[in-house]
Amino acid sequence: MSEELRKLANIGPAMARDLARLGITEPAQLAGRDPVELYERLCALDGHRHDPCVLDTFMSAVDQAGGAPPRPWWTYTAERKRLSGTR
Repeated sequence: MSEELRKLANIGPAMARDLARLGITEPAQLAGRDPVELYERLCALDGHRHDPCVLDTFMSAVDQAGGAPPRPWWTYTAERKRLSGTR
């Protein structure tokens, strides 16, 4: 597991393992990625829908990898809900 991923806000051991399962082992691999696509791939891998907070956390990690300042995962909840209304 990448210790570099764990340096991102909101990424603990379990989220780092989930990202590694998606082939992401370094923060730079998150830059420019679609967090919704990552979430959907994880759900498909596991055969069930994960808690939406996982998507919020992916949104946070992708933003940080792109240069945004760290923010708590729950600050992405409203944005996630807006996105889910358009998909």
